Amino acid sequence: MDTEALRTFVIIARTGGFSGAAEQMGRSQPAISRRIALLEAELGMPVFERLAGGVTLSQAGEALLPHAERVLAALEDASSAMRVLQVGEGGPISVAVVGTLAGADLAQALKRFAGQFPKVALTLRTATSVQVTDLVRRGEATLGLRYFEDPSPDLENRACAPEALVVVCAPDHRLAGGEVASLRDLRNEPWLGFPPPEGRDERWSGMLSAQFLTRGVAEARFTAVDSLTAQKRLVEAGFGLALMPVSAVAEERAAGSLAVIAVADLAVSNPVSLITRKGGYVSPAAQGLIEALTA
Repeated sequence: MDTEALRTFVIIARTGGFSGAAEQMGRSQPAISRRIALLEAELGMPVFERLAGGVTLSQAGEALLPHAERVLAALEDASSAMRVLQVGEGGPISVAVVGTLAGADLAQALKRFAGQFPKVALTLRTATSVQVTDLVRRGEATLGLRYFEDPSPDLENRACAPEALVVVCAPDHRLAGGEVASLRDLRNEPWLGFPPPEGRDERWSGMLSAQFLTRGVAEARFTAVDSLTAQKRLVEAGFGLALMPVSAVAEERAAGSLAVIAVADLAVSNPVSLITRKGGYVSPAAQGLIEALTA
């Protein structure tokens, strides 16, 4: 089972078809098909089920995919280790981070890191927590920052500073900049938030409902909005309150387009975890970045 066959298999699985994989790999579709045919002959079973609009993983393909991804990630580790030997403390580091965590604190940490390791080519991409995990697992990201730990046995989790959540409102709201004794005092306000957590990528999406339930409020005026940016714009326009990460509203608060309502009995935060692949290669520079982010 050669690595090129595994790479071809993984790319087809991600793109959903042979033609998409051929385009991404710069090869002809017949060449891609032959590579998969040889892999299936070696395994003695098909890894894809052919459909009219593309392909889907067979039962064997589902079982093979995580192993193939780990093999390819290990090969990338080996390449990274060799690059570090060649260029000293340089080499590339890719960071995957949940978008709402890519704020001023992260920017300052990355700036300090760049000053310490000027030869390192550092790239940053945003994703949901689930996508961050997938990028790290596949070796497409050196490390990831996400909400909550991922309990998968092939990953290592390191705790970072949790991110506080605050109640935000329009700047002309009667309570803007003020304080209430309890979240119960805001039960009659219209609220904006993510849909229920079932099927969502971010586990903290159900935080607001949980906080009301613990205070004996079973029903609140709640409108589901499946976009943090849309929530902020609606709050600015006075359509309701929302519970949001501090970093997500820092710019709007500085600009005066959003305000905060202090709630005396509300002290909640999102756990933040830095994840890497267990047993994966961590260069000295990457270790320095891990220490900077978890300090």
